[in-house]
Amino acid sequence: MTELIDRVYFQELSEQNPIDVCRRALCSYDEINKFYTVSVWGERYKIYPHQFRIEYFNKGRERFHPYLDLFAVHYLLHAKEIEPANQWISEKDIPGGSTFFRGPHEIPTNLITVRFDSDIEGFNAKCEQLMGLPLLLADAAFAFKITPRIPVAVLYWAGDDEFPTESKILYDKTIAEQLASDIIYALAVGVCERVGKSIQ
Repeated sequence: MTELIDRVYFQELSEQNPIDVCRRALCSYDEINKFYTVSVWGERYKIYPHQFRIEYFNKGRERFHPYLDLFAVHYLLHAKEIEPANQWISEKDIPGGSTFFRGPHEIPTNLITVRFDSDIEGFNAKCEQLMGLPLLLADAAFAFKITPRIPVAVLYWAGDDEFPTESKILYDKTIAEQLASDIIYALAVGVCERVGKSIQ
């Protein structure tokens, strides 16, 4: 669905030089049919800026959360040609994050904690299914390459009598150089929704 994406962003993308976009975002461009191909969480997106349209190569699969479509367009628009720093930070470490990521922009990690409810094995199995790479953090944690320049990590702590189950999303230190805070929020919602779903 592209209803969440203002056409002005497709228009802005259509006016950019595809060579520059592909270099920055590590994607490809079909000159004949005028669409970009970019990998989003292992699925190939086709983004048609002139037609204000997004498709999956695998048309039969269930769509991601619409916020990940929004994220994908902004990634093509604003990705910078910098490598991940391989240093994880929370949303509170992003400039302005301690005030932005609360209230209506609070990261919905409850989608993950409610789904697994201290089931570490279930959490591990789901993250492995989603091509996650294990990390030595929390009680369990996995890193995901959402797009070529945007990795995220999902951390999980099983609850006990004293502490409730907890989950957290971490981002590469370069995230604020790549995306605005509202698009980081959109990315985080898409991640929480996909990890927290009972099916892929």
